[in-house]
Amino acid sequence: MRVRATFLNLILAAVLPVFLTCAAFAEDTGKLDELFTRLLTAEADEAGRIETEIWIEWRKSGSPALDLLLQRGLDAMNLGDFDQAIEHFTAVIDHDPDFVEAWNARATAYFYRGDFGPSLADIGHVLAVNPRHFGALSGLGMFLESTGQPDRALKAYQAALAIDPHLAGAVEAVERLSTDQGQEL
Repeated sequence: MRVRATFLNLILAAVLPVFLTCAAFAEDTGKLDELFTRLLTAEADEAGRIETEIWIEWRKSGSPALDLLLQRGLDAMNLGDFDQAIEHFTAVIDHDPDFVEAWNARATAYFYRGDFGPSLADIGHVLAVNPRHFGALSGLGMFLESTGQPDRALKAYQAALAIDPHLAGAVEAVERLSTDQGQEL
């Protein structure tokens, strides 16, 4: 009987972290679902606050060390040091390839450095894992627009606005591209 209890304790010790992780993920997903629902009907000033809450959730890796590394990359990117930013984001991805926001941040750094191929690959990864990532959709719109594909850029921006109707930059891009193409909004 004692062997069986020891065996069950070992199984519980092995499986418990998985269940706790799943519960935390479900809680995070539920919070994000609620934020996205509110975002669809929010007024412009409230939408900005909700967007910020979503970004805060997206930027939580579950590891203080990785969160710090991500922040260092964001700081480097804000200073225009895209090489350093990419190094930080790549280090985060190497340690946790499932942390989608590191891929999104690296896609942005690649884009601003002019490395469009790697940027597009990272955007593709982000959208495959998180199809409602309005930042990645808007980034895809910027990429497509900068590479002379205004029709496809317009669709990417419209997809971003379907998720976040007040997304800064995307609203203006849709207006500009629709006007350029003689389309109605």
